[in-house]
Amino acid sequence: MINREWHLVSRPVGWPKPEDFALVEAEVPTPGEGQVLVRNKYLSVDPYMRGRMSAAKSYVAPFELGKVMQGGAVGEVVESHVDGIAVGDHVLHFLGWREYAVVRAENAVKVDADAAPLSTYLGVLGMTGLTAYAGLLRTASFKEGDSVFVSGAAGAVGSQVGQIAKLKGASRVIGSAGSDDKVKLLVEEYGFDAAFNYKNGKVSEQLREAAPDGVDVYFDNVGGDHLEAAIGSLNQGGRIAVCGMISVYNNTEAAPGPRNLARLIQTRGRIEGFLVGDHYDLQPQFVSEVGPWVASGRLKYRETVVEGIENNLEAFLGVLRGDNTGKMIVKL
Repeated sequence: MINREWHLVSRPVGWPKPEDFALVEAEVPTPGEGQVLVRNKYLSVDPYMRGRMSAAKSYVAPFELGKVMQGGAVGEVVESHVDGIAVGDHVLHFLGWREYAVVRAENAVKVDADAAPLSTYLGVLGMTGLTAYAGLLRTASFKEGDSVFVSGAAGAVGSQVGQIAKLKGASRVIGSAGSDDKVKLLVEEYGFDAAFNYKNGKVSEQLREAAPDGVDVYFDNVGGDHLEAAIGSLNQGGRIAVCGMISVYNNTEAAPGPRNLARLIQTRGRIEGFLVGDHYDLQPQFVSEVGPWVASGRLKYRETVVEGIENNLEAFLGVLRGDNTGKMIVKL
C-alpha cells in the first residue's frame, strides 16, 4: 500500500510557497510492539505550524527538511500491538500530514466516534477548544461581568472564546473578523454583542465604537494593530492573553511593537502569553463543562472542511489567509 505524506523541502521566507513542500509517496509503515497503525481520517492545519517551518529556536522543534511534517490527526486503528486499543478503535494523535501513521501507545488517545463527530476532537472538543478555555479562564483570569474583546473571532479558537465568555456571564463580548459575513455570523449565531470587519477602517476606532466603556479582557489571536487598539481601550486592571499573532507570522522583518505600551502603567494592565501545552491539567474540567454545551447546542461551532490529502497544503495556506470559518479540517 502507498502512504502519501507531505514533506517540507525548503524553509519558507515570507509567505510559504508550494515549492517549499512536496507530496511524497512512501510505503505504509509497519507497527511494532507497543504501537498501532492508524489510517487517518481527519487532519488539522493550524497557524502555529508556520513557526515550525522556520529554523528559529521556539517552544517546539522545527519541522525537519526532507521529512514528513506533523500535526493533529484522528483516525481508525487498522493494526494494533497495544493492549486496550483494538482494530476499529479511533484515536487522536499528532502524526498528521500523512494518510497512515504508526503511533506509540502513549501518544494515542482513544476517542468515541458515537459521542461526537470525529472532527470535533481536532477542534471544539480538542486542542483548539482547550486553548480557548485555558487562555480565557486561566491566563486572562476572566470573571463574571468582564467586557471581552476577541480578535480572529470567527476562527476555531476565537469563536469559542467569545461563546465561553458569554456563557460565563460576560457583560459584553466584541469580536473582530475579516469579512462582513463573518461579522454577521459572530453576532447572529455565536451571540457576540458586537463585531466589526477590521478591513473596513482603523481597528482602534471600530473597537472604541463597539466597546465605548472599554474592555477588561483581550484575547489576542492577531497582534499588530489589534493589540495596540486593545491596549488603548483597556480598562483599569485589564488583562491581555496572547494566544497568537497571525498578522506577523509571514513577516520577513520584525514588526513594530505597540506604540502605547506606556498605557499599561496607567491601567495597571497585564499582558501574558500562553501555550496550551502548559494547561493540559484543565482537560478533564474542560471536557466536563464544554462537552455538554456542545451536545446541547448552547456552544456552536463551524468547520471548514477540505477534501483530500493532496489539498492539505492549500488548506494550511487558507488558514494563514483567513479563508476558514471555524476550524479548518482536512478530510481524507
